[in-house]
Amino acid sequence: MTEQIPEAVVWCLAVGLFAVTVLLVRERGISARQRRRNAELGDGLRARDAELRHLVSARLPALETATHQQVPAVGLLDIRLTDTEFAKCLDAVVERFAGAVEHARLRADQSAKAALKASMRSIQALANEQQVSIAGMQDRHDNSGVLSDLLEIDHANAQFGRRAQAIAVLCGSWPGRQRATSALVEVVRGATSRIRDYRRIRINGEVDIAVRSRAVEPVVLAVAELLDNAARHSQPGTTVEVTVQPVHNGACVVIDDAGVGMDGQAAAHAAELLAGTHAVDITRLGDPPRFGFAVIGALTERYGFSVSVDTLSPYGGVRAVMFLPTALLTHLDAASHAPVPSAEPPVPTSAAAPAHPRAQTHSPGTAPTADPAAPAPDPRPDAAPAPDPAPDPEPVEATTPGGLPKRRRRSPRQPAPHPVPADDVGGRSAEENARRMGAFARGTRSGRAARHTLHDDEGNSHE
Repeated sequence: MTEQIPEAVVWCLAVGLFAVTVLLVRERGISARQRRRNAELGDGLRARDAELRHLVSARLPALETATHQQVPAVGLLDIRLTDTEFAKCLDAVVERFAGAVEHARLRADQSAKAALKASMRSIQALANEQQVSIAGMQDRHDNSGVLSDLLEIDHANAQFGRRAQAIAVLCGSWPGRQRATSALVEVVRGATSRIRDYRRIRINGEVDIAVRSRAVEPVVLAVAELLDNAARHSQPGTTVEVTVQPVHNGACVVIDDAGVGMDGQAAAHAAELLAGTHAVDITRLGDPPRFGFAVIGALTERYGFSVSVDTLSPYGGVRAVMFLPTALLTHLDAASHAPVPSAEPPVPTSAAAPAHPRAQTHSPGTAPTADPAAPAPDPRPDAAPAPDPAPDPEPVEATTPGGLPKRRRRSPRQPAPHPVPADDVGGRSAEENARRMGAFARGTRSGRAARHTLHDDEGNSHE
């Protein structure tokens, strides 16, 4: 009996040892699984923390600096979080933030544009008043020194008005008054008269194409911005070549400069602005802001022409090409027969050009070279500096119902059908222009005085 007791104890100890071993193995497995679970949870927490830091440091700033509202290029940092509730919450935060940024950007842009638009309207009104005063002084004075100073002031005022006009257009305003249908070459000359370095511009090409009245002022403004950009980014001693040429579906104005050119990034940015497909944020145009390409893009989007600057100039700079479609063009023969509204009474036939010296500056189709920016006061280089003092009396062909003689008005001289190449634009000095305008003003006054005297004599004879 006593021998069976140790055997039972041994079996009990064996069973207990087995049970303890099973429990230890089970506990070790549970502990391993728990450690793995804790490690996974820890990795998940660290991944979420890193994702939050990535959201704050990368994804949201990318939305702040984005030019246009679009799907952000910066995504999740850890792809294991894709399609999780945490990732969906982060995407919702990004979308809300993007909406808030776009709304704030639109409000800021609209406020800035409204303020600039109102300011530019006031500045344009002041510039127009100053233009009227300058024109009046040009009518009253015929001294060459005074007229030379007035030409310089007039030129500065033209640049001042163009700047205000360009900013107003970018802010949603219209370019301004509607001009008469003008020859394309004269439109380019009118644009030349609005930039600072007008003497460096050389215009080539003879075409019988005119720009329709609704597109004259926008084209003048766009060409002026291109010319100003070409002149500012090239050496002062170089010239800017402008070629006007007809193409199959319209006409092109090609501007070649010898400047520094543009790299790929600058060219891509310029192409985006010139396309006019996106609304321009004026607060992101640099410091100081560069309005030129943005203004041209706004005009191209409104009026249907196109501008590109992605070609290398033969002189090592940039070649800008403006394409005007057929819808904006007409022929000079058709344009010459179209009636042109005028706010002034007809001038006497003794003047072969308008008696108002500034009338040519405001109409790019009639000879903008009279403007100080384009120092040729007459589109024909061989024109005399002063017209005849008085016309010969015209033959009487009919009588009025009251019995008074009625004369047939002599038709004004029509311009040449082909514009003269403006190779010598800017060749004359301001003093020579002043002398020519002074002679022109003296001849005009003499002709008017002679005409009034003739009318008085006729009235006295019929009394």
